[in-house]
Amino acid sequence: MATYQHLRIDTINQNVVQAQYAVRGAVPLRAIQISEELKAGKQFPFETVVNCNIGNPQALRQRPITFLRQVSALCVCPELLDNADLGFDDCVVERARSFLARNPNGMGAYTHSQGYTSVRNEVADFISARDNFPANSDEIFLTDGASPGVKMVLNILCRDDKSGVMIPMPQYPLYSGSLALLGAHAVSYALCEEEGWSVRVEDLQAAYDDAVAKGIDVRSIAVINPGNPTGGVLTEQAIADILEWAYAKNLVVLADEVYQENIYVDTKRFVSFKKVLRTLESQDKCLGLELASFHSISKGFLGECGLRGGYTELTNFTPEIKDQLYKLASINLCPNTLGQLAVGLMVNPPQGDSPAAKVYRTERDSILDSLKSRAARSEAMFNSIEGVSCQPVEGALYAFPKLTLPSKLIEAAEAVGQAPDLFYCMAMLDAIGVCVVPGSGFNQVEGTWHFRTTILPKGSAFDEYLENVPRFHREFMAKYE
Repeated sequence: MATYQHLRIDTINQNVVQAQYAVRGAVPLRAIQISEELKAGKQFPFETVVNCNIGNPQALRQRPITFLRQVSALCVCPELLDNADLGFDDCVVERARSFLARNPNGMGAYTHSQGYTSVRNEVADFISARDNFPANSDEIFLTDGASPGVKMVLNILCRDDKSGVMIPMPQYPLYSGSLALLGAHAVSYALCEEEGWSVRVEDLQAAYDDAVAKGIDVRSIAVINPGNPTGGVLTEQAIADILEWAYAKNLVVLADEVYQENIYVDTKRFVSFKKVLRTLESQDKCLGLELASFHSISKGFLGECGLRGGYTELTNFTPEIKDQLYKLASINLCPNTLGQLAVGLMVNPPQGDSPAAKVYRTERDSILDSLKSRAARSEAMFNSIEGVSCQPVEGALYAFPKLTLPSKLIEAAEAVGQAPDLFYCMAMLDAIGVCVVPGSGFNQVEGTWHFRTTILPKGSAFDEYLENVPRFHREFMAKYE
């Protein structure tokens, strides 16, 4: 008797089948398998897997920020507010009481589809202070991390199968994956590795012209600053050049700025696309250019990836388009309330000399100083290895070293149907238990090979990582001389 089977790979949405997300692809899946085998007692040349495939700080022993967790605990369980034995600082208690007073329905009720008005006001104040230009809370959507905000805007931009969005190469797979789901085109523009992963107008123009020649309706350009996976940081002039070029092409700009707190070199600073756009507009340039900017609690020094909180700010979007975005947000009812609260605590941290404020600043500075040190040490380690080069890790949470691979290794990879950098990363995982992501999963310039690794391991795990990666490389390359 035949078994009923309606769903098969060839009968489901082919856009889903074609979409890829390398950050949780073949190497991380193998890492999960190895972790389970280690628990079951199987022997490997290492005792634990070091997951450097994703920017997930607390999974690699970064401690949560005390103020955020304590305020969240009181808001989720308000009866604790009257328990003096808990010993929470007055600053913590006051913040929780203030939040609950402004949001009397509590954490378990639906909110406005754009999120709590009180938190959106805090975000607007944060942006206004950061950029020295006013922000409007009505133009802010709170989201479950930055990714849903990106997807929401892409949903209105991509109107048919001819639509295209320019994305950096290498890129974060959120963009290529989301565009694949929408049946739209990812138009890759190359970042210049030799110039610290810079964005050059000539490279933008070349990618744009090639797409238009193919009949693609290029509608937008996405920029990630600081860069993921590259760790590069754009200068203010580079941002202005991108905005002016996008304005000339009538493109909407998507500014992914989730790593704005993560700058590790004294020669660079974070400048938002919104600030540069408003400055240009004050000079009668780029008037009315549409910009969507994204931020998140997952990165920076908070590392609250699992709480899922973020925001999208719209600049120069018409009321009619904002209404369509509101409709999309309403379909999902509202962002999760704990993530919304955390966004408010991110943009409005404790001030003054209270014990809670002092602890907050100490924890923040300790995390950022440690990340700065690990960025420099990672970069130096990779550049010390023959056949490996790494551009300065100026920001974000990653290094993206370049591999020079011998022809015998490339042939061995092709023989098993793998990209050479995937072959390399799989071997690294099996040999030393370090899980990284091959550059081929981020779309790299043809003929080059890279991998992305976080700078997140801490303490002895990081010291072992710095020692084990060069050793693995030497031993692995020796097999293909």
